[in-house]
Amino acid sequence: MTKIVRKSLSDSPMTVRRKRRLGKLAKRADSAIDFSDIPELTGKFWENAVRNPFYRPVKKQLTLRLDVDVIFWLRKHGRGYQTRANALLRAAMLQDVNQRTS
Repeated sequence: MTKIVRKSLSDSPMTVRRKRRLGKLAKRADSAIDFSDIPELTGKFWENAVRNPFYRPVKKQLTLRLDVDVIFWLRKHGRGYQTRANALLRAAMLQDVNQRTS
């Protein structure tokens, strides 16, 4: 089994040199940025955009106590009952988030 290592900029310490460089970039005017090699993203681009097909949310293992009848119902539909449970919880979470924001 191989270990997956995920690194991001937030994992490395903020050095004095990095702070100085970021400070210089923050002070730079937008007009000084050269966008000649980057195409402008139009509305048409966003109409055809799709979610990253390689994205997989990070999973966290935990112990969860469920009622026996709930477990039976999830398992009754075959393999993947944990994935189905996750999908149900995600749908409930998104519904709650949408209700709170509207």
